[in-house]
Amino acid sequence: MESAKHAGDVAVAVSKAYGAETMFTLSGGHVFPLYDGAVHEGMRILDVRHEQSAVFAAEATARLTRKPGLAVLTAGPGITNGVSGVATAHFNGSPVVVLGGRAPQSRWGSGALQEMDHPPLLEPITKLSFTASGADSVGQDVEMAFRTAVAPHRGPVFLDFYMDHLFAPSEPHAVETQTPSPLEPDPDDLAAIARLLAEAERPVLVYGSDVWMDRAEEAARDFAEAWRLPVIPNGQGRGILPAGHELLVTRARGLAFAQADLVVVIGTPLDFRLGYGWFGGKDGAPLARVVHIADAPSQLATHMQPAAKAAGDLSVVFWGLGAACGDAGVKPDAYASWVSKLSEAAAAAIAGDAELLAADADPIHPMRIYGELNRVLDDDAVVIGDGGDFVSYAGKYVEPRRPGNWLDPGPYGCLGTGLGYSIAARLARPSSQVVLLLGDGAAGFSLMDVDTLVRHRLPVVMICGNNGIWGLEKHPMQLLYGYDVAAELQPNCRYDQVVTALGGGGELVTDPSEIGPALRRAFDSGIPYMVNIATDPQIAYPRNTTGV
Repeated sequence: MESAKHAGDVAVAVSKAYGAETMFTLSGGHVFPLYDGAVHEGMRILDVRHEQSAVFAAEATARLTRKPGLAVLTAGPGITNGVSGVATAHFNGSPVVVLGGRAPQSRWGSGALQEMDHPPLLEPITKLSFTASGADSVGQDVEMAFRTAVAPHRGPVFLDFYMDHLFAPSEPHAVETQTPSPLEPDPDDLAAIARLLAEAERPVLVYGSDVWMDRAEEAARDFAEAWRLPVIPNGQGRGILPAGHELLVTRARGLAFAQADLVVVIGTPLDFRLGYGWFGGKDGAPLARVVHIADAPSQLATHMQPAAKAAGDLSVVFWGLGAACGDAGVKPDAYASWVSKLSEAAAAAIAGDAELLAADADPIHPMRIYGELNRVLDDDAVVIGDGGDFVSYAGKYVEPRRPGNWLDPGPYGCLGTGLGYSIAARLARPSSQVVLLLGDGAAGFSLMDVDTLVRHRLPVVMICGNNGIWGLEKHPMQLLYGYDVAAELQPNCRYDQVVTALGGGGELVTDPSEIGPALRRAFDSGIPYMVNIATDPQIAYPRNTTGV
């Protein structure tokens, strides 16, 4: 028998109107009406084994589809278990709506099960965090949540409902979805940036995740190509210029940032990943001038004073900046020798990697894994990183061929994102390869959600770089103190057997010559499959920053 209509139906209907197609959740009685609403409204319900994976899946959905992601969490521990996922969405600017259950209003204050006032907990890491005031307000409250999440600068919104309100009857809510009006950049700001480009001899563009999230990837590529400007991408800016593009100089990053006289950073914060916005100053040269461009004024750097800045819809920014460059007399051929220098340095770095990417070392050098992986990746493969040193190698040696196909935790650096991201990637890109790169430390956070992949028939290839240590901590501790503590894991732990026990497949690889065949077996399997590769614990990724 079909259940009566209620506020849960209204909440789901509004969510669907804003583009949410899947409800990521872990079952809980406080939110039963939302499940019932999903059944009535024809929305997919995908249930996970830990609430963090539900929010991470919703966040990855937002980042891959550029539509809002939806997670539904039950009261109390259901919501607190999802906090790291919400924080990750906050730092990544991902439009995620988290709908939560709440103890009944009729029992509030008397000690009901999991009674907790959630919004104050979520307020610092959301654009908006609030409680629906009643059954009759559910439709407009959910609509406010989605509108807020997708407005520039995008980000997560939390909304919870008293349990008795969700079960109560509620009138349907007429939804008029509104696309946020593009924020127009100040023409004077763009003119100032163009003048700096006209004066520069060694400029560099940095493209960040918001270029992709703002649907500005074509305008960004056109701008770089029109003015012959070298590009270094980060996050989901990777792939805007595909692997092999003559202006892509990621592998000459050190040289570019050391010798640049102008660095234009677009769609990413001037955080630890970019030296907090300090470039140049090497070998007696002056510091580079810095330009910061963001999709909203709230995202512009405040810890340092850029030489120029602008905020606005990033496609409009690129178009307007191109016109301003023409007015300012920018000459594309003025940078030819600089671009050639960086291109040659990048090519030399790539050539210098060949030996280690094919290394026969025993134990296995982690770079050999990426040498083999690059041979079997399709152009549209979605590559997901969840780990420390092992995933840092991926960021250096796996170059996406298309935009929007790379996912990592972002600047918050939260481990455990991988299984949730994989779930979302398989749904969002059903015909693409989905590859999850796991450090063995990261595997301990969310590997139980392989069960989710199995139950929902979502094939994913997992590659575990298994060095038996917390590499990101062990080596620095030894450098600082001459010893390390709390940095050991179980050598050659059989994470692949965990995957097999949960209904997937897997194998342990200890011989470098077996990596390639194992990867091909994984891709051919059609099931969640882990290639668990024992790597050399003595090898530390040669990083330049600790993020501190």
